[in-house]
Amino acid sequence: MEHSGRLAAFGNQLIEVHLWLREELARLREDVDSHLDGHGERPRELRAHCLTFCSALSRHHTGEDDGVFPALAERFPALRPVLDELKRDHHLVSDILLRLEELLGGIQPDPGPSEARRVRAELDGLTALLESHFVYEEKRIVAALNSLNPPGWDAATPDFLLTTDPRQPGTSRV
Repeated sequence: MEHSGRLAAFGNQLIEVHLWLREELARLREDVDSHLDGHGERPRELRAHCLTFCSALSRHHTGEDDGVFPALAERFPALRPVLDELKRDHHLVSDILLRLEELLGGIQPDPGPSEARRVRAELDGLTALLESHFVYEEKRIVAALNSLNPPGWDAATPDFLLTTDPRQPGTSRV
């Protein structure tokens, strides 16, 4: 079955979204480290950056769980165990994001060492989990995803490929 370049690239676009998310997480880690070391943005800006990143990551994973994974499971039943494992990862990521948001929401203007260690530990855990998750996902589903042609995906970019909120001006699509 032959697809247009646009349709055949959904898996490749997934990799691009993962690269963008990795870059955003690295910037968030730099911001947190800078702030916790006493050199960076005020907590309000840091929380805003975290919320933006967390929202983008959550939208990406929800789009996969609700749209991409069911389409892949239908077309490639042998991938169901992989997709179930990826969904479990999404729940773990969601838990870390909640803890991170709570921690960053409570950052004092002059954070103590224990507060700094907790925030850094959550970010380190999130980074390790996401890197493992992204690599596994890319190895296991990109080829299958590139072969999909779900109705409507050519008309509008699916949520899992958006890097910003489509309801906000300046939405970026990969």
